[in-house]
Amino acid sequence: MHDGVTVIGLGAMGSKMVEVFLEAGRPVTVWNRTAAKADPLAAKGATKAASAAEALAANELVVISQVDYAAMYASFAGAESELKGKVLVNLGSGAPDELREAARWAEGHGAALVTAGIMVPPPGIGTPISYAFYSGPEALVDAHRETLTLLGDVRFVGADPGLSMLFYQAMLYVFSSTLAAYFQAAALVGTAGVPAEGLRPYVADMLEQLAGDGPMGIVAESTREIDAGEYPGGENSLHMMAVGMAHQVHAFADAGLDAGVPAALRDLFDRTVAAGFGEQGLTSIVEIIRKPGNDR
Repeated sequence: MHDGVTVIGLGAMGSKMVEVFLEAGRPVTVWNRTAAKADPLAAKGATKAASAAEALAANELVVISQVDYAAMYASFAGAESELKGKVLVNLGSGAPDELREAARWAEGHGAALVTAGIMVPPPGIGTPISYAFYSGPEALVDAHRETLTLLGDVRFVGADPGLSMLFYQAMLYVFSSTLAAYFQAAALVGTAGVPAEGLRPYVADMLEQLAGDGPMGIVAESTREIDAGEYPGGENSLHMMAVGMAHQVHAFADAGLDAGVPAALRDLFDRTVAAGFGEQGLTSIVEIIRKPGNDR
């Protein structure tokens, strides 16, 4: 018999996790603040706990899928005595300092907190594309790796409980900003009657090249520059790119489109140039990002 797991929080994410555990043959105890949400999962074989205390008592490993850390505190209010000896794996989101404070709170009640951020929507949980960032006590992540891997690949990023959320938010920012840029670009060519499909192949090729190891492997090269603190410009100086960014703002405005995001990038480029990085490369904008307000 495999080790059991308790799942707290039965929204779309938590419910899918329960289903994945059940399909793998794991005994699962469930609890939700709205008790009726547990009924469909109980019908599939989960054990419905009558209280948070009962859910905590059922298993050492407790997976928490709630909207934020405040929900965890509210759920366990009055049941703190049952936290002793438990491994809490919280996949909720929050600021990194919130996660660090939550780790101290758990320790104060004799529990250990592993923080996590899962990088797929509910339908993707348990599929080959699923993965999650984990931080906190590495030994506990390793001890429960087999169970956690059922949800997706386990990517441990460090002992600091705030690290999982830093990685999670960083990746979500890259995802959302890249897609938003594509949407805006599609809207721009769309003003000339070009369907988005007319642009898509070129964007797909660019993204593949940017992430690759070839001459256009700018992500890899930029990474080396950021870590070294050196931003060679040469024929691709930031000053030249800033001029081009201003032209992009005009293009969106002239087409009658919202130019707020391009204008924000233009301003960031201009501020970096004004701070003395004009003859260096695009990567130099990281210096202004790191020191907001100091360039003004």
